Amino acid sequence: MNECINWIGIDDHANKWTIAHYRGGEQTPTREFELEPTAGGYRRLIGWAKQLGGAVRIVYEAGPCGYELYRRLEKSGLSCEVAAPSLTPQKPGDRVKTNKRDARKLGRLYRAGELTLITVPDQKREGLRDLMRAREAVNKDVLRSRHKISKLILRYGHYYREGKAWTQRHWRWLKGITLEQGYSQEVLIEMIVTLEQRLEQLGRLDVKVLEAAKQPEHARYVEALSVLRGISTITAMTILAELGDLRRFTTAPQLMAAVGVVPGESSTGDHVHRLGITKTGNAHVRRVIVEAAWHYQRRPTAGLRVGRRRKNQPQQRIDIAVKCDLRLYRRFTRLTSRGKRSTVAATAVARELLGFIWAIAQTMN
Repeated sequence: MNECINWIGIDDHANKWTIAHYRGGEQTPTREFELEPTAGGYRRLIGWAKQLGGAVRIVYEAGPCGYELYRRLEKSGLSCEVAAPSLTPQKPGDRVKTNKRDARKLGRLYRAGELTLITVPDQKREGLRDLMRAREAVNKDVLRSRHKISKLILRYGHYYREGKAWTQRHWRWLKGITLEQGYSQEVLIEMIVTLEQRLEQLGRLDVKVLEAAKQPEHARYVEALSVLRGISTITAMTILAELGDLRRFTTAPQLMAAVGVVPGESSTGDHVHRLGITKTGNAHVRRVIVEAAWHYQRRPTAGLRVGRRRKNQPQQRIDIAVKCDLRLYRRFTRLTSRGKRSTVAATAVARELLGFIWAIAQTMN
């Protein structure tokens, strides 16, 4: 049956596509050619693929060009899938990389079933993902600007000792500083202006995120995940934007692997060597989950904020959340009491937290 299937690998770049076509089980490509990703290029690619005899299977790797190629091919009735580039098998001794070789390799591996395929988000979820990633980038800019200001004034002997930094009182103290060197004072003023602009931008994006969280298709998801400690609206929206419906993962370990928090392993013979987490997954979700895991180093208490979020929730979800509180607090405490670094403990707790998030998602209708 393989002889009637056309396997097509595309090396996707901004200025051209490199295409390799295998028919059935042939070892060498039947045809190789290049096209420009323009309106004419799409017409030629779709027209050529449709005139091939038999079924057509097309694949390319996810990258900076996004999913426009996938969406246009699917809209035209062609079968297209997108592979995860970080999980594409690589030969250790292969040191030659060209567009043509990449297209050939994609076609062969796709035919052999050796590629890890991703779930392509719809355009609405992709837009939400852009919003959440933009907020994350601005938040990093805010932290970077704060660090630069703190380090600059520290070099001139100014250190705030009257409470927490970046409160209103701290801002008044900061704006009252005058550096003796003229250029340094000008740099400080520019840094403060930049930080204020970034904070304003972050505020605008936060408003957009909160508006999106109130939409019916998002509100039910945020409400369900917020029963867990450490899962705020921002965290829940990040998970939703990056991973979509968590019910598509049939087991909790699949979700953990998709986020990259499962331990690696390098074993041979009777020797078993455990490594750190794989980090071959969604880095944005991994970051917010590890941040949430730090909440479990404190003894769980019935706080007002968590109590409000759990009010009127189904009893099944509350039971999962209470079990999560107790288990992850004990897990964090045991790991640190055994001498594990708190950062290692937080990562281990984050992995188990994902299991409870998966369980909460299964309660949604």
